[in-house]
Amino acid sequence: MHNPSDLAENLTIEAATPTDIPALFELVRALAEYEKLAHEVTGTAADLHEHLFGDRPYAEALVARVQGTAAGFALFFHNFSTFLMRPGVYLEDLFVLPAYRGQGIGKALIRHVAQVAVERGCGRLDWSVLDWNTPAIEFYQRMGADIKPEWQLCRVTGTALADLAMYS
Repeated sequence: MHNPSDLAENLTIEAATPTDIPALFELVRALAEYEKLAHEVTGTAADLHEHLFGDRPYAEALVARVQGTAAGFALFFHNFSTFLMRPGVYLEDLFVLPAYRGQGIGKALIRHVAQVAVERGCGRLDWSVLDWNTPAIEFYQRMGADIKPEWQLCRVTGTALADLAMYS
């Protein structure tokens, strides 16, 4: 464990660069393990690189480091609110390695994403949380998040996505 009082001087949060891809990919795999979804990680580090830094980037990432070691990350992208008529930010993933939890790193990451949203004139910051992840739900509520149980996530993937795209 790390001493929380030393965290402020030892924590850095920076936009990911191409050299961060190996560490980011390992953090994504650790997140998938934590969520019991490792079997759903079918992409590669090369895929991550292409979609963060290729000709058409689809997402952005922040890396939290403690004394130079990658301890967590946030991955986000823009969406749009038709009611607000403004862009928003969707936080796809926020994750801190277990050994670094409870030290304010998650809070620092989510605040950094909120700062990006405000600086870019966004009207909201959205994300999802698994219904069984009580520690995350409580953390998000402490951060001021309103959990919206009336909204259900809809997802189409794989062959169902291909079939939907071909529907005529």
